[in-house]
This record gives sequence, structure tokens and C-alpha cells, in this order.
Amino acid sequence: MTASHPHTAALLEQKSQHTARGVLTAHPLAIARAQGAELWDADGNRYLDFVGGIGVLNVGHNHPKVTAAVQAQLASISHACFQVVAYEPYIEVCRRLNQLVGKGEAFKSALFTSGAEAVENAVKIARGYTNRPAVISFRGGFHGRTLLGCSLTGMSQPYKQNFGPFAPEVFHTPYPNEYRGMTTEKALAALQEVFQTDVAPDRVAAIIVEPVQGDGGFLPAPAPFLQALRKITEEHGIVLIVDEIQAGFGRTGTMFGFEHAGIQPDLVTVAKSLAGGLPLSGVVGKAAIMDAPAPGGLGGTYGGNALACAAALAVMDIFEQDNLLQQGQRLGHGLKEGLQSLQSRFAQIGDVRGTGFMLAMEIIKADEARSADADTAQKIIDACREQGLLVIKCGVQRNVIRFLAPLVTSDDQLNEALAMLERACSKVLG
Repeated sequence: MTASHPHTAALLEQKSQHTARGVLTAHPLAIARAQGAELWDADGNRYLDFVGGIGVLNVGHNHPKVTAAVQAQLASISHACFQVVAYEPYIEVCRRLNQLVGKGEAFKSALFTSGAEAVENAVKIARGYTNRPAVISFRGGFHGRTLLGCSLTGMSQPYKQNFGPFAPEVFHTPYPNEYRGMTTEKALAALQEVFQTDVAPDRVAAIIVEPVQGDGGFLPAPAPFLQALRKITEEHGIVLIVDEIQAGFGRTGTMFGFEHAGIQPDLVTVAKSLAGGLPLSGVVGKAAIMDAPAPGGLGGTYGGNALACAAALAVMDIFEQDNLLQQGQRLGHGLKEGLQSLQSRFAQIGDVRGTGFMLAMEIIKADEARSADADTAQKIIDACREQGLLVIKCGVQRNVIRFLAPLVTSDDQLNEALAMLERACSKVLG
């Protein structure tokens, strides 16, 4: 910390004394205020936030409609536990999610607190419906930090460490990555090999897939791949779970990432930007599948908390009324153009990819092997922070810089961020 960050430095010293070291803070900052796409630290220094709480704040920090909805709800019911008594906000969130995902089909929802809870419950529902044990997920996928979430996650570090043994009957298979030579055809062939060597399809309850891998490197699933998964799961009676926790709510230019492939999943997990910063998640799915667990089989003390539900209803109103999908598409186009311009100048920016306003650039060493360069990626991230721009990394080898700015980011803020990124790349890459 420099002399311009004395209060932040003091708070970070307290953090080191009182919080577990396993809870990593990506940036050495302590913030005091946030609005829209901007943050201010404890010393009043301003930053453009292109992390958005890791994809949580698609409607921006402290959106006035979200704030007003939560304040109004607080005056009536803050918490009652839906397993004790029902209340309207929970029911209304489910109704609207069913409409958004089901598009007229008979869908039902259940609400929880975190993304990991949504994933775990989606697997429970799939197992209850099929009476089968196995689940297939993808290498590079991220599905949470609970035991089953870690088991499903297709990365060893930092998520698995020495935390095993992990949940049984979980099998991993490659996810498409054209830049690294894993085509759709190769990925589908690998899935068939899993069926032939590890688990027969009639023992598989579910296949869970991210339409765009988030922590795995912002890798969009090609439409033919998702379409093939839909066909395979239908042929074998397997539940297709699409994890929309990071890609959902407008991040990819459509409300949900799976819409780009024109498929209808059986179950969809939602969280992150669902409630504009309040903890809320859900499983949304075909009614016959969602109703498989008997009464009492699903729930959670804080799941569908009334304040979080009020926030979620406001978020859905904002998307309907403020043209956020179109705004995200336009911003994504501008950001991609800016990143591709940098890629043309700097050989170590090996790939620019993503969908909509969910974009990233992969940093490689200046050789023909496209070797991952996590150290240089981190230097760029640090240099961005020095300029006043916050970004974070992702990817199995942690060499990908991802951009998750709120969809309410202004054109001026986007241009300012690109200028900061350009200066950071010039400093680090020469």
C-alpha cells in the first residue's frame, strides 16, 4: 500500500489477523462505497469495477430499483423461512423464473442461497427423478466449493487441494476448446469413451455443463456441442443440467447462455446476478422432474429469503424495462473490438473469446507452443489496478484475464477501462 491508502492498509492488516488465509482477496483493497460500475476504497480512491462481484452485479452496484425493493420488503417481512410459512415474493420469483426459462412449458422452481446449493440440489433432483447415481461434468468446469461442488469441478487447484476424499460416482470429460485443439467432435468422442469405459449411460442421472465455462477460462460451448448433448441425454434418459450461475441474466447477450444453441435444458441452475448482490439461487426445471423429490426433500433455512426475493423481482423488472440485454450486446461488441485491437499489437495476448459482455483474453508466452503465462497475466491485472481498473483471472492454468463489468456500464466508462487496459498491457508486455 502507498501513502494514498492508509485506511485500506489498516483494514488489510486487520484482515490478515482475523480472517482465514484460505479466503483469498484477489486485490489488496478494502472498499467503502460502490455505485453502478464504480468502487471507492476506504481512502476514497476510485476504481472501475470490471469484476462485478464475480458476475453478480449485472445490474450494477446499488441499483436504485433494487435498493428501493429491499427497503420496502424490510418493512414487512425480512425472513420467515419458506419451509415454515409461504410468502408472496418467493412464489412470484418462481413464477417469473419458470416463464423466463420454460417459455410456456410446464416448469417449476425451488430457491436456495448459493450457487453451490443450487448445483447440489439439481443433482439431488436428477437422481431422485432417474433413480440413477452417476453424474458427468466437464474438465475446466466450476460448480462450487461444497463437497459435491468440488467433486463436480474439473480443476484441481486451488479448489480441491487436500480436501478429499470427494463424492463418488462423478466422472469428468473434456470440454470443447478450439484454441487448445479440443474440437466439438473430439469432446463428443471423449464422452462416448466415458460411457464405454467408466459408466454406462443407463447409470447416469445427469450431465451438468456450463454454456460458457466461467472460472475455466470463459470458453463458450459451441452450439453443435450443446445440441449434441441435448440429443444424447434425451436418447439415454439422462437429465441435462445447464449451469447458468455465471452466464445467466444477460451476461452473454441473451437472458441465458443456453439460448444461443436453441435448446431447452431439463434443469437450469441460477444464482449470482439473480438478486443484484443479495444471496439467492435456484433450480428451474421441467415440472415432472422438479416434482420427483418427495415433500421435505428440498429446502434450506435461508433459501428464498424474502429480502433476496424482493431484490430478484426488481432485477427482473430492470431487465424488462431498461433494455439491459441490448445494452449488454452493444457493450460486448465494443469491448471485444478493444480486446482484439490489443491482441493485434501484443503477441502474448493469444486469444480473445467469449459471448456478449462475457469476454476474456488468454495470456501466453511468446513462443509457438502457446504456453500459458500465469505470471504475466497477474502482472497485467496488477498494472490495471494501478491504473484504476479491477479485473481478475480465470482458466485452469490461471492465465486468462476475464471481464465481468455491469451491464449498466456507460460508453465513457468502457472507453476509460480500455484505455487503462492498454496502458497496463504496454507497461507489462512492452
